[in-house]
Amino acid sequence: MLKKYLFFYLLFFAAILSGCATKLSGPTSAPAGQLAQSPLGYLENPIIDSSMSLAEALRKESPPEFKERQRLVEVVYYSFDKKIHKGQLVIDERLVEDIQEVFRVALENKFPIASVIPIAHDRFLKNGIWNEDDQSMLANNTSAFNYRLVTGGKKLSKHAYGFAVDINPVQNPYIKGDIVLPAGAVYDPNKPGTLTCDSPVVKTFKRFGWTWGGNWKSLKDYQHFEKVPQ
Repeated sequence: MLKKYLFFYLLFFAAILSGCATKLSGPTSAPAGQLAQSPLGYLENPIIDSSMSLAEALRKESPPEFKERQRLVEVVYYSFDKKIHKGQLVIDERLVEDIQEVFRVALENKFPIASVIPIAHDRFLKNGIWNEDDQSMLANNTSAFNYRLVTGGKKLSKHAYGFAVDINPVQNPYIKGDIVLPAGAVYDPNKPGTLTCDSPVVKTFKRFGWTWGGNWKSLKDYQHFEKVPQ
């Protein structure tokens, strides 16, 4: 009788081990040594729009004293393809926390941003040189630090110091009289990615003391935000 009970006990124990082994090696488990990866374009696995080093992001010619305060900030954002992307922005080191909060708010509200790539990327070259920011604007790219003059002027732009950011230039153009930049852009407050007074992005910038070009009187620069750190 003892042998009979011992036989059934061993059979039951073997069945339990067999069931555990089946569960661990089933189709829902990742292969040994590998982690399951979320689909591309989600928060855990964003689409990479830019992966430059700080040195690469500062290749465009500018004086060393302008470059030394710049920092490369990685930002995550919801884009027009309804997927999550990751890009990079070059900004003055004193404005990094502001930028991080603005992009957090933009992502939280699913405000679409086309791309965020430093202006020194090769895709913004024209005839082998970087122009002021024409190619970046045409690409609807969001950018910050850019050693250049103000549009149509002779003094340095706030971008030259890393004190300014341009967001979605195609939806938020520069408009002065008959001049519209980028060419062919139309400002329509009802379209996704357009900045307005009621936009959470605009409100967040203002809360941190930034000036929005959409509030200017002599011209409108809807893409533009600037702040001189104290």
